[in-house]
Amino acid sequence: MPDTEALRPEPSATYRWIVLVVISLTMFGNYYIYDAINPVTDLFKTQLGFSDQEIGRLNSIYSVAAVVVLLIGGIIIDRLGTKISVLIFSILCLVAAILTVATTVPSVILAGRFVLGLGAEPLIVAVTTALAKWFKGKELSFAFGLNLTVARLGSVAADNSPTWAKTIVDFGNWRGPLTIGVAAGVICVIAAVAYWMLESTAARRYRLGRATETEKLVFGDLFRFGVSFFFVVGLCFAFYSAVFPFRTFAVKFFIEGHGTTRELGGQLNSIIPTAAIVATPLFGLLVDRIGRRGLLMIFGSLLLVPAYLLMLPGLGVSLYPSTIMLGIAFSLVPAVMWPSVAYIVEENRLGTAYSLMTLIQQIGFFVMNELIGKLNDRFGASAANPDAYAPMLYALSALGFVGVAFAVMLRARESGPYGHGLERITTKTAVAES
Repeated sequence: MPDTEALRPEPSATYRWIVLVVISLTMFGNYYIYDAINPVTDLFKTQLGFSDQEIGRLNSIYSVAAVVVLLIGGIIIDRLGTKISVLIFSILCLVAAILTVATTVPSVILAGRFVLGLGAEPLIVAVTTALAKWFKGKELSFAFGLNLTVARLGSVAADNSPTWAKTIVDFGNWRGPLTIGVAAGVICVIAAVAYWMLESTAARRYRLGRATETEKLVFGDLFRFGVSFFFVVGLCFAFYSAVFPFRTFAVKFFIEGHGTTRELGGQLNSIIPTAAIVATPLFGLLVDRIGRRGLLMIFGSLLLVPAYLLMLPGLGVSLYPSTIMLGIAFSLVPAVMWPSVAYIVEENRLGTAYSLMTLIQQIGFFVMNELIGKLNDRFGASAANPDAYAPMLYALSALGFVGVAFAVMLRARESGPYGHGLERITTKTAVAES
């Protein structure tokens, strides 16, 4: 009996790009919900009585959930399939947004952020897996890039909500902005349902690719990685721990430490993801042409140090140079770091490598969100005492030095006899060796 699926045509380019748009909207909603709290963290303190440590815990508890689900999320997706997984995890994101805004009880709000971690992180994996099914061999890298761009637009929209949404909701009340997060959750679920319909229809009419196996953490592989990989892991921990937890407190710090308006604070915070949308692919092209991966990672990590020190309230320096430097660093280091792993880790262990780096990221987010909150509370950081934000900035800049140290060790290792040629590999050498 002939294989009827093999006889079917492949989905048209138009159909695939419609799928990309729809499934990327789930990521937009996902990112928006996570960052919806950023512009109003100061209101959690003044209106709900949160301490800065409790504000940090709004994201650190997300990281706890992310670590838990990281260990089982890939297995769930492989068993249920992409369309069911995308829908289930999108619903969890919506439930999380509702829980976060529905009550003034801190434990319930924290539970909402925990549920978000359970839904958002595996949703990212499920969407990535689904894209590989639709675009394998057909502009896959470009599709991934566009998907990430739409996702980061969710962060940019959340940061700038005090500007574009001030006529829609009351930004003098913590609940108003988070209500938009619920709307983003609805968009997330609607897009997931639309994706379900598109994939179900395509399964009857077209020949679909098979989703690649999702990345899983194989503990046995951890003992087989080389020294260079663990230097990259150290850099990953230091770099992301210095950027994402700062974004949790950034608008509150800009308002209380520098006297900005909420609108300006959101706009400054949005420079970081906006720069990444534009510059990350450009830096990717640059490193493919010139190599010098270790050197570029050193430079990107080093930018964190002056970026945070120039924000010290007593200096009176404009916040734009600092946020622009953070945006450049956030565009450059990831563009170099993540692809570098493919050169120093065997292909059959890449799933474990990337899963471990994601796990380390979340641990760093947890540690720094908790630490920044403790430092701000310990020293009494507030509008009345803006200089008390200095310990936070010193801690973040110190992570820049840690990142530089790991990048220097990586470059030294890769420049030696046991290296993999990270500094020398360019598009030409990669083609020549293939």
